[in-house]
Formats: sequence, C-alpha cells, structure tokens
Amino acid sequence: MMNNFIKQLSCRVATRTTAKVISRETLKKTSRYLSAATAELSPIVSTSLQLSLMLTLMLMTLPSFAEQADDINISETKTAMQSYSIGQSANITNKASTEQMKQAIKQRILLSGSDQAQNKALVSTRNEIINQKHQQARKKNSARLFKKMAEIPIVNTSKSFSDGSFVIYEGYSQLIEDYDSDGYYQTFSVTFDADLITYNPYDEAAVYAELYLSENGGPWQHYYTTDSFVIHGESSDDSFEVYSTLAQGFNPNHYDVLIDLYEVGYPNIVASYSSDDSNSLYALPLESSDFDIEYIEYYEETHIYGGSGGMVSLLVLLTLMLRRLLGKLNRNFGISRANSQNTRPRY
Repeated sequence: MMNNFIKQLSCRVATRTTAKVISRETLKKTSRYLSAATAELSPIVSTSLQLSLMLTLMLMTLPSFAEQADDINISETKTAMQSYSIGQSANITNKASTEQMKQAIKQRILLSGSDQAQNKALVSTRNEIINQKHQQARKKNSARLFKKMAEIPIVNTSKSFSDGSFVIYEGYSQLIEDYDSDGYYQTFSVTFDADLITYNPYDEAAVYAELYLSENGGPWQHYYTTDSFVIHGESSDDSFEVYSTLAQGFNPNHYDVLIDLYEVGYPNIVASYSSDDSNSLYALPLESSDFDIEYIEYYEETHIYGGSGGMVSLLVLLTLMLRRLLGKLNRNFGISRANSQNTRPRY
C-alpha cells in the first residue's frame, strides 16, 4: 500500500515539476487520494504524510510565485525607465547629421518606440548581462553536441578574434539638448573607435557594443545595445556613434559611461572603455525629459508703423498739444495782468 502511494506521489511531483503549475482540481484529487491511501494507517502516520505532502506542494509552488514577482518588478522598471537611441557609423559618406539624428529620435518618441520596448535597453546591470551571455553560449554549445559536423556549414568568416586583439582606441561624448538651461542634458551622444590589432592590416571583424550608465558612482546600468558593424584593422574610419534621449526615470545627476565591445557570435568581452579611460565619459550632467521641461517666455511687442497716415496723426496730435499749451499760457498771462492792476497804488 505504501509503495503504491509513494509511486503515485512521485508521478504527481514529476508532473508538477514539468508544468510548474498545480491547478485546484489537481490539489483536490491529490488530497482525496491521500485520505484514501492513509485511511488504514495510524492517525500519527496519516497526519505526518499529509503535512509532508502539503510542504512539498508549497515548495514546488513558491518558485512560480517568485517568477511572477520578478516579472512584475521587471515590468515596473521597464515602465519607469525609458530612453530612445539611434546608432550609426560615424565616418560613412551618407551619415546623418546631428539635427537629423535628433529629428529621428523625436519621431521614435512620437511612435513610443523606446529602447526598452525594442529590447535594445535591458533592465539589467553589467554583471547580469555578462552572466546571461555566458549562459546562452553554454546552451548553444550543448545543442551543437547533438548535431553532426556534416550538418554544420563551414563559413570563411568563422575565424574568432576573441583573443585580446581588440581595443577601443578612443571614446568621447557630446551634450546636445538642455531645454530648461539648468545644466543637465536629456540628449547626448557617445562616439567610440574600435580597432582590430593583427599582423594583417586587412583583417576585419563584425562587432557590437553594450553601453552602460552609472549614476553618481553606482552600478553600471545597461541603456543600449548597438547593431552589429564591421571594423577594419586599425582604421580610424570605422568609428561608431550613438545618440540618446533619456525620456523617463533618470534623475538629474552625474553619470559615467562604459562601453563593452563584443565580437558577433562570441560571449566574451573583447575590449572595454569607460570614464576611467577618458574624462569625456566621466560625470556627464544628465536627466530625463520629465525633469527637463522647456521654459517658454511670453511677451508682447508694440510696433509703430510709419507712412502718410502715421504722419498725419502725429501732426494732429502735436497741433492739439500746442493749442492746449497756448491756451494755458494765455490764461496765466491774463491772471498775472489782473493781479498787477489790483496792486497798482492809488493817488
């Protein structure tokens, strides 16, 4: 009897582990089965088994609750922080100007296409993203073990340069928009030049970058993932620039910038560049647009238009003023004359 009970309980536990969800109906059936199975046992053994099963079910249910809580927290954070970024190669002939990049960002703001909504900005710290990339790489490597080598196509660009032969030669920032003129900017850009150092100056590699902000020395918070782009040896003509507008959730403060460079298809960081390497990436005065309200000053202008009509009006006004002045002078002269006659001595 007990062996049969343990087998069926194990089956139910295995089913719960796979589905991660226990319905109320399953709990009711399990409870009825447990009552029937323990009816012939002593009350102490029966109660102990029931308590053990309840604890087991609770422990299996807690992870799903934790996952739901994490999803809620991530959703709230995504709603709290919003940014809009666009990247491009900085040295191409048809590259967009700063004004064009600003207009493109404003168009994305109107369409509500934030970096967070497009998964270009992850609600994660730098350490979390690094661990995530390594986990994904381990999963891919495990999956490849089940494939035959003949089924995997061999590509000429399969060579990996993830051996420390990458470097970010320089990086700098530009502060662009500050509507309320308080010294904190909502729009800024970051430009960096990545190089591939090999014996062959014609070597090239496909790379991408993860960009982070650190508020006043705090943890590195991810804010943008660039598209992949190609770098050509140590050429200075393959710089990459990212324009960003912080829309929500960034307090007025000083932010440091960090750039991690990755080779496409590989999980390791091949080069990094941050505020430790350049003062231009250190303590940027930034804030999101919900703190950067544009101040509009309203005023009135009075215009006096010339012309024949204006001259006539001016002459009429001067004539009236002159007549009033002459009338006042005549009255004063009459009064003074009368006073002089009254004060003349009599003989």
